[in-house]
Amino acid sequence: MSTTQTISLLDKLIIHTKEICDRPVTRNEKLFAVCELLADEVPTFDWVGFYLVADDAENELVLGPFVGEPTNHTRIPFGTGICGQVALSHETFISQDVHAEDNYLSCSMHVQSEIVVPIMVDGDFVAQLDIDSNTKNSITDEQSEALEKICKMLSAEF
Repeated sequence: MSTTQTISLLDKLIIHTKEICDRPVTRNEKLFAVCELLADEVPTFDWVGFYLVADDAENELVLGPFVGEPTNHTRIPFGTGICGQVALSHETFISQDVHAEDNYLSCSMHVQSEIVVPIMVDGDFVAQLDIDSNTKNSITDEQSEALEKICKMLSAEF
């Protein structure tokens, strides 16, 4: 008698991220591949991108690889908006209704939910994964946990 083990979508995302990290390509190519993976595999992830700590400015984020509609927010000061808040707190932030947030920087009138996950290296904040959803209340605890694991894997790229 054989048993079939079902792998969850979130486990598949983690496995595929590990495969992406093992590729002999640049960091930005890996980050872009992770953006594509998440946007393609999770129907409620409508914009997926990375903000990196700027090399040319202190306490500022610069837009890195992303998938989705272009954004005007290519540079964000630490402390400004949800992304800037995470740059200071170093903690994952989930908003199930971005319109209820005092500090939300609107990228699109369609965005309803957002999750931002920091990427840390030896206690230092180096980047973050930012995901927007056009569906209110769409970020699950399981997604948050998987995204945090993915960001820990990606920290080796910095």
